Amino acid sequence: MLDKPIIDSYKSYTRHRNGVFVVLIVALVLTSAISLSLGSSKMSLADLVSALLGNEESTNSTIIWHIRFPRIIGAVLAGWALAMSGVVLQCILHNPLASPYTLGISQGAAFGAALAITVIGFQPTEVNSAILNFLSLGTGFFAFLGASATTCVLLILSQKRKLSSEAIILSGVALSALASAGTMMIQYFASDIEVASIVFWTFGDVSRASWKDLSLVAIFLLPSFIYFMLNRWNMNAIMEGAEVAKTLGVNAEKMIKINIMLAALVTSLVVATFGVIGFIGLAAPHITRLLVGGDHRHLLPQSCITGALLLLVSDTIARNILSPVVLPVGIITSFMGAPLFLYMLMKGGNRKF
Repeated sequence: MLDKPIIDSYKSYTRHRNGVFVVLIVALVLTSAISLSLGSSKMSLADLVSALLGNEESTNSTIIWHIRFPRIIGAVLAGWALAMSGVVLQCILHNPLASPYTLGISQGAAFGAALAITVIGFQPTEVNSAILNFLSLGTGFFAFLGASATTCVLLILSQKRKLSSEAIILSGVALSALASAGTMMIQYFASDIEVASIVFWTFGDVSRASWKDLSLVAIFLLPSFIYFMLNRWNMNAIMEGAEVAKTLGVNAEKMIKINIMLAALVTSLVVATFGVIGFIGLAAPHITRLLVGGDHRHLLPQSCITGALLLLVSDTIARNILSPVVLPVGIITSFMGAPLFLYMLMKGGNRKF
């Protein structure tokens, strides 16, 4: 039987993790409300409530329901997906530097989508026509092929060649450089309209998706999240090593393949919809791990909320820092990424991954 101090310590830590979860949820809701009211067109609390609840078609209602609210939902979905993929990749590769961006999966999806824009031959006659619909079947499929190709190479290197986790990260850097070079070559031979579209898209922007696009992202994201939640105990076992997982009845090899393919699918969907958004999949799991520890029962869901919160805050800053000019959120996350990650390394560098 466990000693009372151990039981009390565990209960205290559980209360702490539950408290962090509540704080993150409240912060996400409050940030969403603040983001709704901020922008080039300022709104008071009364105007915001009236626009949300009113049935009349007004300017404020149009701004809220057709511009700001879809943008907020897009930031939450993209941040949630990238953070979830980051947690999964860090778990199965046993490397704190693993993320869709550092492993080259995002760049592979970007290369596939850029290829779709030029090879499929979108030729818009208006500014907001087919070439800006980045969630079209063709672009989304090519993005998934690019992400899957990168993922397959990583799987082969990690399982067939038995490379270390550090070597896998370096392989991801090499694959990222290769995909980026391919994207630049496509831009060199593309038309002016295609080049402008690809460049704008690689910045990363959560405002481009329609309600239909957001629904499609949610349809793929929800089952993936449920699958990872149902296997969060198995992820804890995998963190202890393949042999330990096997003794606990976990088919580690099969689960690793499924997890990395689902992470690639979710990442490619985000890239095809919103463009390349770095840092979120890397930083959100680390921030959450410092708050609640490495138990995936708590780490996985709370990292998703943290990722959604980080991207939403970044997008709110992007919309208001140079208002009325709106910056792509990918620029803000890139500027925030390096100093924040260095700070986390200095504060939590001695903690066990």
